[in-house]
Amino acid sequence: MRFIQQTSHQPHLLLLLYKPWDCLKVLIFIEFYGDGCEGWCSYLGLRKWECCCLGVSLAQRAITPVEDEKPILPGMESAGAIQRVEDTDARGFHKDMNLLPKPLTASDISPSPNDGSKVRVAYQGLPGAYSEAAALKAYPKCETVPCDQFEAAFKAVELWLVDKAVLPIENSVAGSIHRNYDLLLRHRLHIVGEVQLLVNHCLLGLPGVEKEELKCVLSHPQALAQCEMTLSSLGIVRVNTDDTALAAQMVASTGVRDTGAVASSRAAEIYGLQILSDKIQDDDDNITRFLILAREPIIPGTERQYKTSVVFTLEEGPGVLFKALAVFALRGINLTKIESRPQKQRPLRVVDDSNQGSAKYFDYLFYIDFEASMADPRAQYALGHLQEFARFLRVLGCYPMDKIP
Repeated sequence: MRFIQQTSHQPHLLLLLYKPWDCLKVLIFIEFYGDGCEGWCSYLGLRKWECCCLGVSLAQRAITPVEDEKPILPGMESAGAIQRVEDTDARGFHKDMNLLPKPLTASDISPSPNDGSKVRVAYQGLPGAYSEAAALKAYPKCETVPCDQFEAAFKAVELWLVDKAVLPIENSVAGSIHRNYDLLLRHRLHIVGEVQLLVNHCLLGLPGVEKEELKCVLSHPQALAQCEMTLSSLGIVRVNTDDTALAAQMVASTGVRDTGAVASSRAAEIYGLQILSDKIQDDDDNITRFLILAREPIIPGTERQYKTSVVFTLEEGPGVLFKALAVFALRGINLTKIESRPQKQRPLRVVDDSNQGSAKYFDYLFYIDFEASMADPRAQYALGHLQEFARFLRVLGCYPMDKIP
């Protein structure tokens, strides 16, 4: 099959010749996924003379931009992906702390050598973070690459520094990570998998310290909130840090005996700390869901359970959101997640043309996860139906579901 390339990022349509139903499947995949979908036609077994790809412009309402996407500027100063951390006084607690990798920053664009023997996976935080544990659960033999911020992990994948990124999207206690929902739309990465990780918070301290001696504890704000009852019973002052592993590193570096950290057991092992108390979270069923991001989408199948994630916007009107959700209910498709985020390019909308006392409210993006593969005709028809009244629609990914054993 021959594809005619376009210089713009407009969706593609198929010129149907002989097999309209098979071509309809390709149409849905290519129109929703955009670039990187050449495998769909061969996956469906179509030949050259059966259909060809033709780039055309869709109606304006279907391609309305919803997020300002800032291009990556050339000429940025490069730095090594892995650097040494600052020297500390913690040699007594972890002799190899200086050898731990320093997180990537958004300006680190120099590719690291990769012989293809290992998958390189980016995550936000330091070694010992829960995100690293999620990456190792998904790829046990991978090479993990820490990043200082979520956006640095996105850029590391886009710039071929790493193969994939594993980032948190929601927690069963604290709720959604809104920043990553916004970054999903800003960057052109695809969701290729998910990881559900059971979080076990530990109270860590210097060797030989009893938990009753602690006066201050460091950790990520969400981790501290998830251990509210235990920390309140100890009367400990709480101090926020960027992530749990950083809190453990700071305790080991400073050597202050009355300061502890809330982090993972792996962080205690890495930074030479003692586990003073285990499973201190208020809710035992504390689960964080992570997304696996890659440059190219995967070809979904029907041999196992799949989940599909989409984002769309709607015109204002009574019952419009009801109609959008009904396209899934009518076909027996179960929705597992719905999240709304303000549309940043058009944060406010005027109800009428009058400037005197006119009401203003937010335009929203709707993120939806549903249990169906894009290889399932029900999902194809549901999204085709949704596109009839959605101003914007994008498939973020179709991927195998993960479950807690």
